Amino acid sequence: MKILIIEDHKDLATNITDYLKKEDYVCEVASNTQEALEKIELFEYDCILLDLMLPDGNGLEILQQIKKDSPSASVIIVSAKNSLDTKLAGLDDGADDYITKPFSLPELHSRIKAVVRRKTPEANRILSFNEITIDLQSKECRINDKLLNLTKKELNILIYFINNQNRMLSKQAIASHLWGDYTYSIDNVDFVYQHLKNLRKKIIDGGGKDYLQTVYGLGYKWIDK
Repeated sequence: MKILIIEDHKDLATNITDYLKKEDYVCEVASNTQEALEKIELFEYDCILLDLMLPDGNGLEILQQIKKDSPSASVIIVSAKNSLDTKLAGLDDGADDYITKPFSLPELHSRIKAVVRRKTPEANRILSFNEITIDLQSKECRINDKLLNLTKKELNILIYFINNQNRMLSKQAIASHLWGDYTYSIDNVDFVYQHLKNLRKKIIDGGGKDYLQTVYGLGYKWIDK
């Protein structure tokens, strides 16, 4: 799951990022309005943590842009403002939840899981591709009902490919999806190849077909061969 943390307090943003990364979230941080709007325009996020008090703007204005550019993203307002009017304004503008500072990181994590779960109907929690079935809630992958032992990164790569089947995905795009947009500053992302190699082997060894096609010099495609 990919999270955008819009927070100008550096220590708090770091604490949230460190905690959520341990829970296998991909986290990116924006410390001001301009940076937040640029990221929202360029990237897709499952959940956005939005501080209302930013040095160069009002978080509610960002919320309106989120609802326009990324309507499927869940939004949790994270604010020191505890007035009822502020909470109602945020919720009325489309936020999914509101948590007041200070808060515990486990509570924030529970709120994230809750808002994302509410936006994922039961019928959409199962992702299937031929003999491959993934339970997006339990994070279990099966091939012909046989459980496949995948690492978290391998599972996330598989979900990414199935959701983007027949599209050419570059190694850079895969790296950015799994590790965050900071990978755009890394010249060599060949580590992606090893994850793909391991995933392909596990699928074949588990009785599945090899759907991963290498597009030499460009990237990879997931196709129904």
